[in-house]
Amino acid sequence: MAKTGTTTQGLRAAIERSGYYPALVAEAVEASVGGEPVASYLVHQETTFDANEVRRHVTVLVLTGTRFIVSHTDEQSADDTSPSPYATTSTESVKLERISSVVMSRVVANPESYTPGTLPREVVLTIGWGAVSRIDLEPAACGDPNCDADHGYTGSSSADDLSLRVSEAGDGPETVRQALAFAQALSEATAGAAS
Repeated sequence: MAKTGTTTQGLRAAIERSGYYPALVAEAVEASVGGEPVASYLVHQETTFDANEVRRHVTVLVLTGTRFIVSHTDEQSADDTSPSPYATTSTESVKLERISSVVMSRVVANPESYTPGTLPREVVLTIGWGAVSRIDLEPAACGDPNCDADHGYTGSSSADDLSLRVSEAGDGPETVRQALAFAQALSEATAGAAS
């Protein structure tokens, strides 16, 4: 893990490299971090296409010794509420003890010849802390194809407050490495917070 000064400086540099309203994003993130040392971070800028518009979005994840901080900044086009384009920034600070799951899904090409240490083609980082839960329901059925009784519903509940996809083709290999490093640091920190 890098020293605090280097990590804090690295976070600021990564926000500036994203090129997405760096002063606005950095101010929001730094206000949430406060004086705590930064242990790890991930900055992910994403561009989406919505009808006739191109929209940008940046997510900044920060790990401190006691908290997980997530910041989202979105740009909006002019609309009825604002005659000029605007951006919305929100940050959430979560105590490490509240993190219930850290899932890292890796996509690798040619798994039969995979060599340990090879960078995945893409990764999906999913973090749950109970702020958002999703319930997927469907009608329950029995094994009898002629049965028309009401068997109620069956389903599953999942907590996936944040899901972030990073790919080597779209984001570059360094961002994939940073996502893997952040997921490992967060997993280690939450394991320590639980004990």
